[in-house]
Amino acid sequence: MSATPSAGPTRTVVAMSGGVDSSVAAALLVDAGHDVVGLSMQLYDHREGDERFGGCCTLDDLRDAKRVARRLGIPHYIVNFAPQFEAHVISNFTAEYLAGRTPIPCTRCNSEVKFAALLERAEGLSAPLLATGHYARLTFDAGSGRYRLWRGADRAKDQSYFLFGLTQAQLACASFPVGDLDKRTVRRLAADLELSVAEKPDSHELCFVADGDHAGFIERHTGVRPEPGPVVDTGGRVLGAHGGLHRYTVGQRKGLGLSSPTPLYVIALNPALNTVVVGGRTDLDRHELRASRVNWIAGVAPEGEVAVTARIRHRQAERAARVRTIAPDRVAVCFESPQQAVAPGQAVVFYEGEEVLGGGWIDSADTVTRPT
Repeated sequence: MSATPSAGPTRTVVAMSGGVDSSVAAALLVDAGHDVVGLSMQLYDHREGDERFGGCCTLDDLRDAKRVARRLGIPHYIVNFAPQFEAHVISNFTAEYLAGRTPIPCTRCNSEVKFAALLERAEGLSAPLLATGHYARLTFDAGSGRYRLWRGADRAKDQSYFLFGLTQAQLACASFPVGDLDKRTVRRLAADLELSVAEKPDSHELCFVADGDHAGFIERHTGVRPEPGPVVDTGGRVLGAHGGLHRYTVGQRKGLGLSSPTPLYVIALNPALNTVVVGGRTDLDRHELRASRVNWIAGVAPEGEVAVTARIRHRQAERAARVRTIAPDRVAVCFESPQQAVAPGQAVVFYEGEEVLGGGWIDSADTVTRPT
């Protein structure tokens, strides 16, 4: 598969995070003869200290990106996207948790910041392409005149789940140079090119939650300390108390502070009643979900009910399902087998083999009906 949507050298902006993937993406494009410009996003005011945020997007990352650009002989600029990041990512993150939902900030960052705000900057630099270090692949179907998105060749590093919200217009300007490679090859290429980030560890935490305490971040950032409330079982019996719905997510087992002869899990969060509902593992089973703000990569929804494989978490294997459109941007997804811990606020992404068909944001899930 082609890693770029157009053939021949062209001016290309590379979103350089300071990590090995985007660094090698830039190197591959330079080697292919493209006129490459590196852009790094400043997502917060560094005068407040890097400890405010997490293990990426720091001053060290920006310096690493600049060192790589210097090594490759390409211009490098730092762009201030703090307002966009606050408006589209952090504000959504805090609002969703306070509403009893579990957001995915990386997906919103990709569609609303990297492939929206960065594309505007690329246009200002007369660059028709924006390249990133995502492990995903892109092709152009001449017959339909549409771009098609595929999983990365390295299944262990595939990031297509986070890209389901990209539009045809955004994909027309996108390039994923490392999408056909595996991580080991990427690191080897970085070492061969003597890039300083060749052995730099991957970042796995949220970039803006320094200590992993998302609830503490929400309270500090918003100034809101959510009200405590009851923890109840599926029958409504009060078992204990919680310190705010923002501290919980569906499927959670640890940190419940309850004594029980059998393991208990968070089954649901009820903002209207300010309750955390807990139950046994099988109480997590859901057969059908509803999703909204659905984006189909093709730009149009398929007709009728369509068979897919669907993923409700990034690291989860896809499961056979059928998708039915119930409104212009809403679908019902019915799984062949029950799925556990379907969390509102998370994404459900649809695949056909290696191809990404689209996805949406989970609103609700229905309990499996069991025989009595």
